[in-house]
Amino acid sequence: MKKIEMTEIIMAAKASKGLSWEEIASAADMSPVFITSCCLGMNSTPPEAAKKLCDFLELDASVATALEAFPTKIWDQAVPTDPMVYRLYEVVGVYGETLKEVVQEKFGDGIMSAIDFTMEVEKKENPKGDRVVITMDGKFLKYNAW
Repeated sequence: MKKIEMTEIIMAAKASKGLSWEEIASAADMSPVFITSCCLGMNSTPPEAAKKLCDFLELDASVATALEAFPTKIWDQAVPTDPMVYRLYEVVGVYGETLKEVVQEKFGDGIMSAIDFTMEVEKKENPKGDRVVITMDGKFLKYNAW
């Protein structure tokens, strides 16, 4: 089974059962952000979590196998057109160089890992309109000199 087929099956099960990503993640004992990424085919799921997720959604073992498979991460577009995803690109476009400068001033010459990494998405209520709080926590990887 290809990742795209796996995603379609998971999304259909999620919709038919009226579940949230929080509920699915809880059943799999994983972070909602990470398990959603796995279900969308962008990360591989640990075997135990894949089994729990498939048991919870009442899905075939072939879905668990696809969840566990290592993904090939390919984007179809240089800049996405979905407004939410596009705005994240906009944030990086506007603040990317600023973040690079501030991180390197604090840590030195290096990068933030997206492998040794966690991310949380929270809702912060605000009378002027609810706020989206995205917290990214990545290990700093210093560039070597030789």
